[in-house]
This record gives sequence, C-alpha cells and structure tokens, in this order.
Amino acid sequence: MPAAIGKPFVRSLAKGDNRVSTQTKPSPKPAIKPKEGSTKTNPLALPGKVLVIDIGGTNVKILASGETEPRKFRSGPTMTPQQLVRQIRHLVRDWTYDAIVLGYPGAVIDGRPAAEPKNLGGGWTTFDFQKAFGCAVKIINDAAMQAIGSYEGGRMLFLGLGTGLGSALITDGVLVPMELAHLQYKKGRTYEDYVGKRGLKRLGKKKWRRAVQDVMASLKQAFLADYVVVGGGNAKHLTKPPDWVRLGNNHHAFVGGFRLWASLWDQRPMCLICSSPDQAQAKAGSHPLG
Repeated sequence: MPAAIGKPFVRSLAKGDNRVSTQTKPSPKPAIKPKEGSTKTNPLALPGKVLVIDIGGTNVKILASGETEPRKFRSGPTMTPQQLVRQIRHLVRDWTYDAIVLGYPGAVIDGRPAAEPKNLGGGWTTFDFQKAFGCAVKIINDAAMQAIGSYEGGRMLFLGLGTGLGSALITDGVLVPMELAHLQYKKGRTYEDYVGKRGLKRLGKKKWRRAVQDVMASLKQAFLADYVVVGGGNAKHLTKPPDWVRLGNNHHAFVGGFRLWASLWDQRPMCLICSSPDQAQAKAGSHPLG
C-alpha cells in the first residue's frame, strides 16, 4: 500500500491543478476578490484557485490553493450558515480564489445538505451557498471529503472521530458517503455516543479506545474493507492500532477538497467515481500541480 499522504503533499496540492473541470454552474456574481484581470466565469473553465472549507462541530478549517497554512475559527451548536459566510469572508480577506469546496457535517444529496447538522445551528438545508459566496461551490459530506484525501486504492472504510462520527466507504474508486453515527450500537446508545466527543468524555480514554477498537473491527467486517482509515481530531488519542488501521489527519480533508476538482473524480448525486484509482494515486504523488 502506498505511503500515507502528509502535510508536504497538502502544501504541494494547494498550489493548484490546472487539469480540472467543473459541471457546477457559476453564480452571475463575480467571485469574491477576483484576481486582477480576471473575466466572467465560464462554467467549463478550470478554476484557477480553490478554497476548501472543512466544517466541524467544534472548528471550521480553511485552506486555499497557493497557501501553505490552514486557518480556522470556532463553530459550535449555534453557528448558522450566515455566520459561517461572514467569518470566512473576514478570515480570507487577503486570499483570492475562484471556486469553493465545502465539507458539510451531515448528509449531502444532489450537491445540497439533506438534513440539518446535529452539532451546529439551523438553516443549512435551504441556504444558497453559491449566491452567498459569489462563485461556484461544491458541497460534500465532510467525512467523504477526508476519505477522498486518504484513499490509496482497494476497499477503504473511513471513520472520522471528531465531535461526532463521520463515515464513508470507497470501493475501487467509487465513493459512497454514509451516515452510521446515529445507528443504535448498544445499551440504547448510538455509535456516536460511544466513539464521538461525548463518548470520550463519558468513558475516559481507556474505555473509549476499547469502544473505538470494537467499532472499527465490527464495521470493517460488515463492509468487507481491506483497511480502515481513522481521521478526525480525536484520532490522535488512539495508541497501537491494528495493522489494518491507518491513522489519518485532518489535512487529508484539504487533499480531498482539492481532488474534488480533478477531472478523474466524476461527481454524481450520491457518489463520486474515480475513473482510474491507480492513475489517480499515481498522479496525486507525481505531477507537479502547478
């Protein structure tokens, strides 16, 4: 299996890939802070710079093409999409970008949030992000975005241990986002109740690690996964994982966001299809991206 993708690759990928395409219709408004000399957006044109927004229940993290250090701000149970847009506009006032990828902490269908997030405020399912940002926006489940950035071929199960529990499955390049967090696990509690932030606080690290190990093993068996990638902010608390587990990191979310604009990933209503997983991995690790 190829080596894990780390921060140096994220920085390289953030330089921008000129071989990308979009099927997203742009807003008639110009992009926020368009580059000097830019013209009206062409729906078939390649986005020169991409801003990736990773929304979590605790923090929102962002990174744009050409930048090397992510920025972040607090989210929380009362944050609305309007507040998100205002915060991002302020935080990236010295950055330029032409398109956005938004990692959303909930189900996404037909490129739109399908349900309100459990750990944020309301108003997300009806909000027009493209109009608010003034540029083309692709929305994907946040765990699915990090899964794309973590994928190294075969059948991979991704589990995101953060405020809640994110999940996604990629089989030979076909990505299917999932919502396992709120399924019943045991003793009347859900998977998220045991391995999410609440579970870590309630159980303590030792018992929480045992719960995570049990969940990883049972879900790997259920989905016949070749390996499991564990990401999210609480993955750092795991020690001595089995050899079929690879610890990811939140930077893979940015990798996945940039990959979403690559021509190898064909966006469909409920999945993403990579035309050639082997080719995608080779390109991800070899081309200069700039």
